[in-house]
Amino acid sequence: QVQLVESGGGLVQPGGSLRLSCAASAGIFSIDAMAWYRQAPGKQRELVARITPGGSTNYAASVKGRFTVSRDSAKNTVYLQMNSLKPEDTAVYYCNMVPPRGSSWGQGTQVTVSS
Repeated sequence: QVQLVESGGGLVQPGGSLRLSCAASAGIFSIDAMAWYRQAPGKQRELVARITPGGSTNYAASVKGRFTVSRDSAKNTVYLQMNSLKPEDTAVYYCNMVPPRGSSWGQGTQVTVSS
């Protein structure tokens, strides 16, 4: 069972930036695609960014051009750089494999975009 721990969230003004980190308990990046998901209050969890073992990336239309997913396999860590943040980006952000493993959901990290 892989454990994932997210960090880096916080309160930021519209137009600001944050960098999220996801530390994995084991080296899985060469095997599994990893993704960042988010869940806003009253909404379903959605995939926002994905990175494959080969390094290819995909983004939800709502974040494309503003968010960048990357990884450091030596550190077993995946990152999400978020720029030009909008109030609608407010959510709890999680990382997990693709498809997600139920046993690997962490606590997530809260991102709040507000003036």
